[in-house]
Amino acid sequence: MRADQLLERQAVISGIGQSAVGRRLGRSELDLTVEAALAAIADAGLTRDDIDGLSTYPGMGMGPGGFAGPAGPDVQDALRLKLNWHDGGGEGAGQMRAVMAACLAVAAGLARHVLVYRTVTEGSAQGSGGRQALGAMGSGTAGGSMPRMSGFMQWSIPYGAVSAVNWLAQVARRRMYEFGLTREQLAQIAMNGRRNAARNPAAIFREPMTMEDYLAARMISTPLCLFDCDVPCDGSTTLIVSHVDYAPDAPRSVAHVNAVGTALRGRPSWDQFDDMTTMAARDAAASMWTRTDLTPADVDVAELYDGFSILTMVWLEELGFCGKGESGSFVEGGQRIALDGEIPLNTSGGQLSAGRLHGFGFLHEACLQLRGEGGDRQVPGNPEVAVVANGGGPIAGTMLLTRHPG
Repeated sequence: MRADQLLERQAVISGIGQSAVGRRLGRSELDLTVEAALAAIADAGLTRDDIDGLSTYPGMGMGPGGFAGPAGPDVQDALRLKLNWHDGGGEGAGQMRAVMAACLAVAAGLARHVLVYRTVTEGSAQGSGGRQALGAMGSGTAGGSMPRMSGFMQWSIPYGAVSAVNWLAQVARRRMYEFGLTREQLAQIAMNGRRNAARNPAAIFREPMTMEDYLAARMISTPLCLFDCDVPCDGSTTLIVSHVDYAPDAPRSVAHVNAVGTALRGRPSWDQFDDMTTMAARDAAASMWTRTDLTPADVDVAELYDGFSILTMVWLEELGFCGKGESGSFVEGGQRIALDGEIPLNTSGGQLSAGRLHGFGFLHEACLQLRGEGGDRQVPGNPEVAVVANGGGPIAGTMLLTRHPG
């Protein structure tokens, strides 16, 4: 397919906005969303009257407490938007499906400027207790008993595998067996994120982390420890996806959408995928590279999902920054993934240190880096190409962004 026939090339990210981000802000999800939305609209040089599209993931109260964010109709009403197109839902290429849907909408002429938002209040929702397992989502039944489970959970819950950390620990353990991955290599993802978070005033955890700190942290699900897991928080991130012909009129540099990756060719399963060392990242990454003339060597910044550190290791391989099974040796020592390394990784601190904004924080950060507005954590050399990868397990999506049109 010719480049000019790729519908995503008709879209740009013209504005970005982010609310306050914190562990337990105690603010409503709608309050945070409106704050971020107004910032993004102003950043794009637009007014609320210009916004004619709305997209979110997942919306409609899906998931455990604090996960879904406000429903689209609530945001539309709060901002008094007049919409020609709107969308929301949990199915598709991970969290990024909301952005991809917006790209297709502006390309099809269904809308011109789409407000895309992702809001979480998981920090406040957990209160003073620990993080809730997915398997405990329905534990509020009479007498506190667990409801009857269906789908794959009926096979995992009885064995105590109640959370994604348990399911992905199997991936990490398999990679240790197949490729010789070590915990010291996994630590580099967490330590790199913490070094970058120290330069990010909005990050939740900015204190230095040493290898000794990492190895001494309590184990959550062997071999993944506390520092391999992202940090629940409160916050909202919004983007304005506009038609490419708005780019010359935007007050700031836009991020051009060059290619997206959406494929899922294996089984949509956490525990029955055909290759337990990779999962859905394999197919999403492969499909993205078929839609562009750019290559991994062209990428200047990589913002790769780190809900758990093992996912970032998988993305590094599947996006072609190193060979299959080589991500452990690739990150060893941390130099290659540092801000001044060959592929600067998770420059804001990622979700392991900056906070679990569920993938959208990476999109926000990629736009800042392409603009040259990364502050103390700005990647040197005027980066022109950024890749963003969201998700893991049985759902994943990826997007290639460029400073100039493709």
